[in-house]
Amino acid sequence: MVADMRTPGTYRAADGSYVGYSAAVAAWTAAAVPVLERVAGAYQATITYRQLGDEVQEVTGIHTHVLLMNWIGQVLGGASRESHRRGQPMLSALCVHSDGTVGDGYGQAITENYGCEPPRDLDLHAAQERLRCYQLCGAVLPPGGGEPALTSQVATRRAWAAERRRADVSSQRYCPGCYLTLPISGNCQYCA
Repeated sequence: MVADMRTPGTYRAADGSYVGYSAAVAAWTAAAVPVLERVAGAYQATITYRQLGDEVQEVTGIHTHVLLMNWIGQVLGGASRESHRRGQPMLSALCVHSDGTVGDGYGQAITENYGCEPPRDLDLHAAQERLRCYQLCGAVLPPGGGEPALTSQVATRRAWAAERRRADVSSQRYCPGCYLTLPISGNCQYCA
């Protein structure tokens, strides 16, 4: 989208009037919470950053020329704080990049809300948090209550990588004991 220089960076769509950036972020955050709760009403559902950004702008009538990556993290951080204040799981776990991963801001939200270092595997943590969101928001769960699930994109990439590692080890390109690259002889110098 090419910015119309006559329209302020953050504005009301109805009349093009200026809206202060912090007021816009507050309005988008307030709109994001019910959107994320709606998403959590469907088991294993997620929403992309772009979809959430478009929806909160539509709901509030406040639009911006500012790039999504420069403001959506603030909205998700606010949604995380609000859900944590309510004693709920972090709704921001439901929002993912187009490749199915959560962003680095998700790790910052963990630190801010739970007071601990973020785990190494943010996507696994988000999967666990999403399950709690589905349970809270009344999603129809499978028998047994469901399980934390990575997004299909992340699960597919991880399955492919695991298969690749198994293939590399089984073809003896790597030592099955220490996983170091084998010399041409095929005998590990360290594990022999």
